[in-house]
Amino acid sequence: MAKSKKQEDLEQQVGELTLDLQRTRADFENYRKRVDADRAATYQHGQSAAVVKLLPMIDNIERAIAHMPPELADNKWAQGVASLVKNLEKSLEAMNVKRIAATPGTVFNPELHEAIQVDEDTEGDKEIVAEELQAGYTHAGVPIRHAMVKVTRISEQ
Repeated sequence: MAKSKKQEDLEQQVGELTLDLQRTRADFENYRKRVDADRAATYQHGQSAAVVKLLPMIDNIERAIAHMPPELADNKWAQGVASLVKNLEKSLEAMNVKRIAATPGTVFNPELHEAIQVDEDTEGDKEIVAEELQAGYTHAGVPIRHAMVKVTRISEQ
């Protein structure tokens, strides 16, 4: 049985509308994914900005602990202040904020470390951290503050 011209036109129109609907659905799904990704990035950026504002306070507490007089080592108040840093670090870890490894002997990584001082008296082809001057942190694997370090060179063997 042959189809009439009108029936063929209607079937063609249904096919075109179906393709348009499929394209529109795909465009909307892509849009939704993009909005979700933007929302997540904005949230992470806001969290990083808030953490960066807290880091100087952590630095000051760590400096105070490092310079605590020996006679206060058994003082309950001084021990409480020292525990603040541990509590802050646990809270930061829960937010996916991690301290950048910058202990002496760590290989210098310009993506994570900022060389404030370079020991020019030494020679070698490998740069390592000689001293951490200020702690650095990453949030979700992205540096939010580079570790400030003193760098020295050693010969690779």
